Amino acid sequence: MTKPNIIVILVDDMGYSDLGSYGGEIRTPNLDRLSANGLRFTQSYNSARCCPSRASLLTGLYSHQAGIANFTGPDRTAEWGPAYLGRLNNNCVTLAEVLKTAGYSTYGVGKWHVGDQVNPTNRGFDEYYGFIKGHSAPQWDPSYYHRYPETRPPELSFDDDAYYATEAFNDYAVEFIDQAQQKDNPWFLYLAHSAPHFPLHAPAETRDSYLDIYRRGWDVLRRERYTRQKETGLATENWQFTPRSIVPIEENDAIANGYSGKQNPAWEDLPQDRREDLTYRMAVFAAMIEHIDRGIGRIIDRLKETGELDNTLILFTSDNGACYEWGPFGFDERSRLGVTHLHTGEELKKIGGPDTYHSVGSAWSCLSNTPLRMYKHYNHEGGNCSPFIAHWPEGIAQPDRWVRTPMHLFDIMPTISEITEAKYPETHNGERIHPQEGTSLVPLFNAQNLPERSLCFDHFEASAIRRGKWKLLKGNTRYPNKDWELYDMEKDRCETSDLSAEYPELVKSLEREWTEWAVRIKVHPYHKEVTK
Repeated sequence: MTKPNIIVILVDDMGYSDLGSYGGEIRTPNLDRLSANGLRFTQSYNSARCCPSRASLLTGLYSHQAGIANFTGPDRTAEWGPAYLGRLNNNCVTLAEVLKTAGYSTYGVGKWHVGDQVNPTNRGFDEYYGFIKGHSAPQWDPSYYHRYPETRPPELSFDDDAYYATEAFNDYAVEFIDQAQQKDNPWFLYLAHSAPHFPLHAPAETRDSYLDIYRRGWDVLRRERYTRQKETGLATENWQFTPRSIVPIEENDAIANGYSGKQNPAWEDLPQDRREDLTYRMAVFAAMIEHIDRGIGRIIDRLKETGELDNTLILFTSDNGACYEWGPFGFDERSRLGVTHLHTGEELKKIGGPDTYHSVGSAWSCLSNTPLRMYKHYNHEGGNCSPFIAHWPEGIAQPDRWVRTPMHLFDIMPTISEITEAKYPETHNGERIHPQEGTSLVPLFNAQNLPERSLCFDHFEASAIRRGKWKLLKGNTRYPNKDWELYDMEKDRCETSDLSAEYPELVKSLEREWTEWAVRIKVHPYHKEVTK
């Protein structure tokens, strides 16, 4: 078999159950088709936030090892240690850099967010279109999006009045595939959508097609999603339908819409005008995902036309669970401290349009994460577990099945390295490279098993370890319980029954293992405690 082409598609802040194949009501026929003809992973872990997840996916390492422990930004190494560089360091290599050792052409589209000090084309990508600064950009403003290398004249032109970033990303994904197919070597495409991350932006026509659905509210739709999850076999008898999650604690309760530390409200308890405002927000969120799916449909069609679909490995996932920022009504300001405005009348029709800035809020994110608890930022399942689809007709045995083996985003690097015969280096550009942390998923593609291992997590003191069926976790200062919680994931997939009081020795063992990991990868302040 010739070397496969590789497409890795990453979306931003999409919840566990938003796809149709994972129970959602959002129209995602193309991703559902990939699901039906590939593998659907039920326990795919990430780093609970966009930039550390991207660091893990691109490098095959824990994000701390790549220099992005929690977030991009200022260099904090003098205060907190080398894991807090705020950008990809020189002790890691990207998928693009590794695939070049196997003769691949490399293309990237979309959101970079692993440090704007270095362009993607300086980290292995031959061609790139997207934005490299910040966590988000307005979908309607083309001035934020650029072609790299900067000397490369753009192949595509866009009408400023009709520009929509998701569609521009889709256009460039197809354009780069066309370019790659003119060459004799295999190719790699990294398509990193910024949707459906806030600011919520989508064409009004698509948004309006969802209004009647979301006027029914999150409580009804959560139940319907869970019913579909049971019907498809995703949710088994070991799953439980969870209550609406709490809203994390904010010092200024207004930021959390008055629900700081409280459970998200019932839909029917809200006034009609607030429900209509929220309906428009979620309708835009859904429309953003639909436009991602449409672009994936175009990619599938192009690969079919050229006869390359069967020998192209397509991986799809989200960088974290749905986002709660910062309360059940969402926010409207560009600042994280933004207070939510109630939109009524003609204002509603502007939601999702140019010159607007909205988030979806924590209650709709409970719907998106159905039935998992909590959200992005947290290492509960609702924060660090996402849908993951693998499609490769020539390389996957027994497709159309649920894979229940835990995996992590850093497994993508060894998986792709194995199937492409790419060489993960010990050194690169004179720098020592961290050994890979992940495990190849190829045995799972062949309907075999992976060896048991431990996976560890830390994001702003929201921490966890997964060893076999056990998961030990704790929240941060915004989570009401500051102690470790213990869950049996085989019997309690949705983390509803804390067993820490029943198994104190197991808690100590798992905590000890997590701490050893924290020292090894230099989580602050653990690494300093052993170097004093």
